[in-house]
Amino acid sequence: MGRKKKERLILENVLIEEVAAEGNAIARVDGKILFVPQAVPGDVADICVTRSKKNYMEGYLVRIVRPSPYRQEPFCMHYGICGGCKWQPLPYRMQLEAKEKQVYDQLVRIGKLDVPEIEPILGSEKQRYYRNKLEFTFSRRRWLLDGENPDDITGEERLGLGFHVGGFFDKVLDIKECCLQPDPSNGIRMFIKKYAIDAGIGFFDLREHTGVLRNLTIRTVSSGETMIILSVTRFDESIAGLLDAVADNFPQVTSIYYFINTKANDSTSDLSAILYKGNEAVFEEMEGLRFKIGPKSFYQTNSEQAYRLYKVAREFAGLTGGETVYDLYTGTGTIAQFVSGSAARVIGIEYVKEAVDDAVENCRINGIRNCEFFAGDMKDILTPEFINRRGRPDVVILDPPRAGVHPDVAKTILASDPERIVYVSCNPASQARDLSILSENYSISRVQPVDMFPQTHHVENVVLLKRK
Repeated sequence: MGRKKKERLILENVLIEEVAAEGNAIARVDGKILFVPQAVPGDVADICVTRSKKNYMEGYLVRIVRPSPYRQEPFCMHYGICGGCKWQPLPYRMQLEAKEKQVYDQLVRIGKLDVPEIEPILGSEKQRYYRNKLEFTFSRRRWLLDGENPDDITGEERLGLGFHVGGFFDKVLDIKECCLQPDPSNGIRMFIKKYAIDAGIGFFDLREHTGVLRNLTIRTVSSGETMIILSVTRFDESIAGLLDAVADNFPQVTSIYYFINTKANDSTSDLSAILYKGNEAVFEEMEGLRFKIGPKSFYQTNSEQAYRLYKVAREFAGLTGGETVYDLYTGTGTIAQFVSGSAARVIGIEYVKEAVDDAVENCRINGIRNCEFFAGDMKDILTPEFINRRGRPDVVILDPPRAGVHPDVAKTILASDPERIVYVSCNPASQARDLSILSENYSISRVQPVDMFPQTHHVENVVLLKRK
């Protein structure tokens, strides 16, 4: 069935059977599971094996012998090179089915949890142009495509502004058009690249740490307002000219910031954002609430699906107006404020101080007076002493990072004995681990997946736990 090529095994005429986790598809060959990215169930393909273990293999598509009847033509010109939107060939219905299965597998098949029937996933009305934030990287030496000779690609042709290629910290794919963020995102990015080239502003070299332009972040909101944030190694007249030109050519841009970053890494969390022109923030709206979004603010990147997610969390919380709610990992307090109208009071805890500052400011803007916010490490703030001072929660809402909840935090939640826990997660695997701890005193009552990221394998999941 196979032949060797360059000391790697090529498996011929392999039938792809189903979608698997992490964006892969799977086939079964000689008793082993074979994981293959960018494949669609029903494809018959030749596969190059890159790794072979006792029970499984990994490989990539060499040739599609017979395409699946389900296979769709990718809509993005950068598909297959850019690391995002890997599920473009997969019909959206099949994407949703795969995400539901991912939740089931993590909670039931692997996690062995006692779970009621999982509710149908809430799909996204928009499968393209759904993101409100994208981050791009400048590179003096962009990723070269197949057929491009580095000796022939020199000067400005080698400059790139786009996304990192998976597995390479110093490789950036130059993006001509991205289908993730609505206009004017593509126009702004291409304008900035051309202006910088014409003005001779140096693109950053990720290996040698030379150059001026490092990163570009574009934020858009439903009102049409746009914020751009430029990260540079120094600010001078050339950067001022670039930013002025953006403001003059894009009236949608109402806020312009820059960071001065001379470090070896791209992180700006420890740097001050400098307002160059326009408003200090853009605002997203949800059920009459206005949420201030600054250059460092966290906000769900799919605004429309975030609204549906928050409605699920509020419904699961079952608030009647008299409850004390703890919103843990509150971020900028979006969920806290969203449920505040149905609760007596809400206490939010978040690690990032700037996010807490935004939460407090958003409460002021929205006239909300029954929310309190605290900044610091969750396991250090959420202690029995804190709960004794602030009052026992009737409902706890959790929305932790991908790593999930620290064991000490889980123990404190159990000790606080709330009636209900609403667990919002972007990682069903860590969620299942945490649920196994919480199920000591709680039973899982409802499970609702939500698709925040079409064309990818990522899925959000909301679980309601009720005290036994």
